Parts: sequence; C-alpha cells; structure tokens
Amino acid sequence: MKRERSARILATLGPASASRERIRELALAGADVFRLNFSHGSHEDHAERMKQIREVEHELGRPIGVLMDLQGPKLRVGRFAEGRVTLGPGARFRLDLDPTAGDAVRVNLPHPEIFAALETGTELLLDDGKLRLRVDAFGADFADTTVLVGGVLSDRKGVNVPGVVLPISPLTAKDRADLDFGLALGVDWVALSFVQRPEDIREAREIIGDQAWIMAKLEKPAAIEQLEPIVALADGIMVARGDLGVEMPPQQVPVLQRRIVRAARAAGRPVVVATQMLESMIGAPVPTRAEASDVATAIYDGADAVMLSAESASGQYPVEAVSIMHRIICEVEHDPAWRSGLEASHTPAAANTPDAICCALRRVAGLLEPAATVAYTTTGFSSLRASRERPATPILALTPHVGTARRLALVWGVHAVPFEEVHDVAEMVDHAASAAVAHDFAAPGDVVVVIAGLPFGRSGSTNLLHIARIPD
Repeated sequence: MKRERSARILATLGPASASRERIRELALAGADVFRLNFSHGSHEDHAERMKQIREVEHELGRPIGVLMDLQGPKLRVGRFAEGRVTLGPGARFRLDLDPTAGDAVRVNLPHPEIFAALETGTELLLDDGKLRLRVDAFGADFADTTVLVGGVLSDRKGVNVPGVVLPISPLTAKDRADLDFGLALGVDWVALSFVQRPEDIREAREIIGDQAWIMAKLEKPAAIEQLEPIVALADGIMVARGDLGVEMPPQQVPVLQRRIVRAARAAGRPVVVATQMLESMIGAPVPTRAEASDVATAIYDGADAVMLSAESASGQYPVEAVSIMHRIICEVEHDPAWRSGLEASHTPAAANTPDAICCALRRVAGLLEPAATVAYTTTGFSSLRASRERPATPILALTPHVGTARRLALVWGVHAVPFEEVHDVAEMVDHAASAAVAHDFAAPGDVVVVIAGLPFGRSGSTNLLHIARIPD
C-alpha cells in the first residue's frame, strides 16, 4: 500500500460505494481518505461506512483518513402554490417571511438574517445562480427585487448572497448533532461549510478541540477577503469550487484556486481542490481531456489532495474514477516540470527552529538524494512542516498515535505509520532505519534523513536533523 505519488486522493462515499468490498477496491485503486457527506444519509449509514473503512484499513495495513463534511446552513426559498413559477427579466418579485405558498409575484424566504444584511443594490442568486435578482427596497421581513436574469423557479431552491457577510453561524442545529455523532465515531477531519470569517473556525474549535482536525471549506467571497487569517486558524483548507463558482464569476475561480493553494502551502496547511474534477465520469468510463487537465493543474500547483464527489459516491464508475485520478497524478509527478514548478512556487520558511530544520531537510534531500525522510511526530507537526517544504524524497512519518497517522493520510508526500515511542537518539535512528526498510522506502546501504524533536513527545519541538546510512 505504499503510494508511488505525493499528492493524495479524497473519495466521497455514497450509494455507489456503500459496501466493504467497494471501499476496499477504492483504497487499492488509490483513495487515501474517505469523505462522509453529512448532507446525505443517516447516522446509521455513516456508522456502517466508518466500520467498513476501519475493516479495510486493518486488512490493508495502511492508515486511512476519514473526513466528515458538515452540511452547513442551507438558504432556500419556500414553496409555490403551483410548484414553480417563471420569472421574466424586468419583473418585480418580493421575498418575505410570510410562510404561505408563493406565486409569480412573491415567495417565502425563511431567513430573517438575510434581510438584516441586505443593502440596496445587493444581488441575490437563486437556483445555483440560474436566476439573478437585484434588491431595490427591503425591511426586516421583506425584500423587493427586480429580476435581472429570469427563468423557472421551483420549490426549495437555494439562495446565495454574494458579497455580503451574513450574521449566520456555520454550525446549524443539525450540524451540531452530526458533529457530536461524527466525533464519537472517531472521524479524523471535520470539513466546515459556510466559512465566512476567522471567528467561524474558532466557534468550531471550541466544540471539536483536538478530537479532529478542522478543514475550512472556502466557498464564500467573504472568506476570500480574510483568506490568510482563516488559513492560519484552520488545520486544512478545501477549495470548494462548486459554491465558489456560483457566487463569483467563473473566470475568477481558477485564479482564486491558485491563490488559495499558494496561501495554504505557505502556511503549511494541507489543501484540497474539490468539485467537478472528473464530473463526466458520473456516467462515463473515461473523463474529458479538459477534466484530466484540471486535475493535472491542481497537482502542478502543489495541492495536497484532489477530491471526488458524485464520481465516487453515486456515479457508475467509482473505482475507475479513482484509478484515472491516480494515473493522472503519477503522470504529472513524473514530469520534470512538476518539480521545477514546486521549487519556483516555494515560499521562504519562517524564522523559527522547526522551519529551519525542515528547510535544511529540503536542501539535504536535494543534495544527497536520500531514499527517504523519516519524521518522528506525536501530533503531526513535524510531518506537516516537512511536507510544507515539498522535499524530493518521500516522508515516512512514525507516530505513536494511530489517529495522527490517519490525519496525515491527507498530507502531501507523507506515508504515516503507527510506531512505538522511542526514548533516545540511538533508538530513534535504529527504528527509523528498520521502518524505512520494512515499508519499502529504503534498502540496506541507503541513506535516510531523520527529523525529530527533543525532548521526545513535545508538540512543535522539531529541532534535530540526523543523516544515517542503513547498515548492510
């Protein structure tokens, strides 16, 4: 189960992948982390999938990460008396708190927080941006609008308010119940939807603590305006291009994707590029050439992972989708331009001891071409800082905690292995050498680079770099 690539694959589970055998096939095809989408399925469904994942993990002998994706607030219009209406450009249309069924001139919008945040001229997007309304007048319980882009509007379609920070928590009552359940299951990552500001990460952290790592889903323009503070507070970042593409012009999304990836890489936060990566494979056995290029672009940019959504959750070819994504990544990582691109986009390390050690690691790896880097880590900190440097050699992370190993399954270049604690440097070097050989990273006579923190077991104390040759 050693991966011959540095970037990782995050695959969503769903009806098309809801069996132990299919999960095993997906892991063998290249999936490193599985996503449980709490917008769909019952708690019983997710508990069964978690059980199956752990069985497959035990069978394959490789830590597998599990990410729970919270639904977040869903802003939707109410229902119509006839089920749908057609709104023409230039028509007047009211949104209000009246719960009665709507018609061609008004409909319920059961979200007073939206009305509280409106300004004259604010544009509202309905049904994933298919319809566009301009706010002309508003009050605490209504908004009078003009239809800019018309079309058919039916029951319970979504509403987006780009450019406005809504006074809404990212955690609904459903999310809080789901979060309690997911943490009890032992998920490794929590993907937080509807992030608008740094305070949203702090709110989630108060509940999650150190039970899981938090991944901020960047899908709102307001979050982009506070990108660096959000990246600094989160444990990982997801470029959620679906919702981001609804609220922002499509031509801006590729530029924002690259900006987000670079910000996350600079901060040493794992970053996932998600949504519509191999969308055509929901119903076709091969992707379009444009989709293959899209995946490749994310890898050239240095993303830690790429994600499959409906392709693996409900598509007809889930295993094939993972397999082709794996092959695209491998092809890119064999291109010399990939490595030179990573070097060109590398950002300077911070002026502290852990980053100095990992910066030196990158230089040593480039000069000596060791078989592997071995990082001793309790919390994952050493491996994250090593991964930030994008060294030319794989990173074998040895940790006494299986939970840490599972979290690191999403991180670029890291192969995490649960391992017993060490007590002195000599023991550390011996264990590093034996682990590198046991996991097919090195052979007798090879050189390995070992990084660790002294005293052992203290988070964030990476202060040692040791070069060792494995005895013949």
